[in-house]
Amino acid sequence: MKGYSIYLPSYTVGEDVYENIGPICAAYGTTAVVIGGHRAIEAAKKAICEGAESGKIRILDFVWYGGECSYENLETLKANETVQRAEMIFAVGGGKATDTAKALAEQMEKPVFTFPTIASNCSACTSVSIMYHPDGSFLKPYFLRKPPVHAFIDLGIIAKSPERYMWAGMGDTYAKYFESTVSSRGEHLNHYVGLGVTISQMCLDPILKYGAKAMEDNRAGRVSEEFAQTVLAIVVSTALTSILVTQDRIIDYNTGLAHAIFYALTSFPQIEEGHLHGEVVGFGVLILLLADGQKEMFEKMYAFNKSVGLPTSLADVEITDEALPQVIEKTIQMKDIDHNPYPVTAELLEKAFAQLKEKNSAVHK
Repeated sequence: MKGYSIYLPSYTVGEDVYENIGPICAAYGTTAVVIGGHRAIEAAKKAICEGAESGKIRILDFVWYGGECSYENLETLKANETVQRAEMIFAVGGGKATDTAKALAEQMEKPVFTFPTIASNCSACTSVSIMYHPDGSFLKPYFLRKPPVHAFIDLGIIAKSPERYMWAGMGDTYAKYFESTVSSRGEHLNHYVGLGVTISQMCLDPILKYGAKAMEDNRAGRVSEEFAQTVLAIVVSTALTSILVTQDRIIDYNTGLAHAIFYALTSFPQIEEGHLHGEVVGFGVLILLLADGQKEMFEKMYAFNKSVGLPTSLADVEITDEALPQVIEKTIQMKDIDHNPYPVTAELLEKAFAQLKEKNSAVHK
């Protein structure tokens, strides 16, 4: 048997966790540059500075990541003299900001630590960066050698973020369960892929059990057990699944029809301008379940989406029925559906979208 190495996330979760910056980061240097989004930096700046100062780590600067996780922005950041001087990179914010800093750290061979300020995806703990074109359309996944050295998941900061990010994060998280279990169906899986698929159950169960209450708590800026369990499902469980099923640097078990629909829809400007990744992926799960013939689970997820306001129709993501042929054409071109137990055809998708439309018509009568 050929040997292999797997690197899993290390993280601290709770309130006031930035107090741990010194003990955890000091072994990697005494200077850091913080890279992230404007609002994320504003939300976390004071606590990061206090945590870094107590650990005798000097923050050299706070740098905007560029607004898009693109190779062009990576080049801009690599040319920044402060980024070059810093021994460590602190990545602050949501998925695109942390993905940018992770890819940058890998290319510059610097340790990266993540500070998620919203719970919209698993970027803070996973070893892949999703790269986009400068216009916001999807380019490709960029697989990294390792996940960030450590993630500081401060529930108090995340609880003060807009609830729409957790709302969308839930859709992206439960998609991991459905996509990994469908794409691996009937196959003999090696240990790490099998482990990842098994862990994916924790991407679904906590969301269904705690998700609605967690959103209420997020709306109130309140940290609760339900809130913590939902954040962990989004940020950690999904990352563990992703790392394990992509160990071979392939997307076969890490994606599927729900993401293919999302990436197809990124060609419509209103998706990038007005909708979040997980929101649209959560809609794609409904089509996946109909295409896969999982009628009972479709009804459960349709009801959940309705209960928390996640989309259940094309109209909910501002796509007209007239655009459906284009959506289907682009979806079947996506590599996300290459590894599926059966071919995903235009006919199959037409039927699934028709079934969803019929369901919506019945609900609205």
